[in-house]
Amino acid sequence: MDTFSLRRRLLFCLLSGVLVVAALPPWGWWPAAFAGFALFDQLLANQPRRVRFWCGLALGLVWTAIGTLWMVDLSPGGWLVVVGLHATLFGVAALVVPSGSGRRPALVGAFTLAEFVRWSVPFGGVPLATVALGQANGPLAPVVRVGGSLLLVATVVVVGVALSSLFDGKKATRGSALTVVVAFGALLFVGSLAALAPRGEVLRTIEVAVVQGGGPQRTRATATGAAVVFANQLAANQQVATPVDLVLWPENVVNPSPDPGDGSRLASRLYQDEAHQALTAEAQRLNAVLIPGWFHQDPGRPDANLNYSTAVESDGTIADRYDKVRTVPFGEFVPLRSLIEPLAANMLPTRDVHPGRDPAILDTSLGRLGISVSWEIFFAHRARDAIGNGGQILLNPTNGASYWLTLVQTQQVASSQLRALETGRWVLQAAPTGFSAIINPQGQVQQRTAVSEQAVLHATVQLRQGQTWATQVGVWPLLILSVFLILWGHRKPEATPTGAEQ
Repeated sequence: MDTFSLRRRLLFCLLSGVLVVAALPPWGWWPAAFAGFALFDQLLANQPRRVRFWCGLALGLVWTAIGTLWMVDLSPGGWLVVVGLHATLFGVAALVVPSGSGRRPALVGAFTLAEFVRWSVPFGGVPLATVALGQANGPLAPVVRVGGSLLLVATVVVVGVALSSLFDGKKATRGSALTVVVAFGALLFVGSLAALAPRGEVLRTIEVAVVQGGGPQRTRATATGAAVVFANQLAANQQVATPVDLVLWPENVVNPSPDPGDGSRLASRLYQDEAHQALTAEAQRLNAVLIPGWFHQDPGRPDANLNYSTAVESDGTIADRYDKVRTVPFGEFVPLRSLIEPLAANMLPTRDVHPGRDPAILDTSLGRLGISVSWEIFFAHRARDAIGNGGQILLNPTNGASYWLTLVQTQQVASSQLRALETGRWVLQAAPTGFSAIINPQGQVQQRTAVSEQAVLHATVQLRQGQTWATQVGVWPLLILSVFLILWGHRKPEATPTGAEQ
């Protein structure tokens, strides 16, 4: 292959990455992902290993660089690390795909596995800008009831390779036609399963309110601004219409400073006793369970912070507490801190958040409430943990105010939609400056706030029980299937492309 041809091929690989990322929120052009994988499949045909790797790398660079661009503001170094690692992962995925007739089943398996790997490692996984998120409002989304988001990834790639087969033209073979037939059959089968899959059952209905305090985007609940953030929440809470059973506040809007103990308390600061008094008063006034999000230094560990939600009963007592388990790398904890801190100390949090270990549950007088704090909603296994432990609804208090642009906020709403479908539960998402949302078990956004507005969302929602197939089975069937597809693709020895360098 001459240099010009390679460059042109890599440019088209970059275009395939643009198409995949165009399916993601906030753009949401979900059919573009099908076209992206169709183009990518054509570009891999009869190419040597070296070229396949560079094609996958080019695809991954564009896809992850654009899809995670919001991270630049949070941690430029972290963003570069994530983009580099994920792009390399997609390069490896393309490398293991054979160039010949087994390319298409192997492509489905390889990219499904690649998505799972980046959801899991490094640093506990970074499941952002995923194929599945781009399909939350598409017709394929219900398949997550069967096999979770990983099945949705595989289904998207299946559609892509089927489209690619239709455009084989003069290169078409019996294998091209067989790919289309098998892909259509697989879609019909999975779609039928999604229609038949259990979705849980209704226990009872409750009245809920999701409270958004408002304020400028990129507001952080810092020590100096905590009083303002809390005051905004209290002001918004005055708009809650009664009767109401459950009131959800965002993540870390209660951010108290340590009490100096010498009488030098500042009016511009929020202190823990004042916060407790105000929250108790609001729960009693509304005669409802109030779920506020806390963030402060760990009294028992000066080098650590705490991020948790409490359940305040209508009489003011604290029924339960959930500490965030899955914390954000470079945002809430610094991996390899001793190595990284000397290079970028000014861009890193000074203390790591001490993660919790308990099930994703808040036990209250209303029932057992599932909870995923902030970006835990991107991790399907946290939602499975909640439902597996009896969660009757899924709460997602978050702090989208910390992020630049609206990429992560829109992707988070999409993730909440997928979690609703996967679990058969209503999802309540509360953010200090947006987006807050109420999502039904069909994955439909019933209500959503605008960015920066002060607002309260009211709804009648269901407490539900039972599990979908996705929450019962998990990811193992898809992982096994993906490995099988790769091996099936390699069932015949890979031929060396004529005149190509391996």
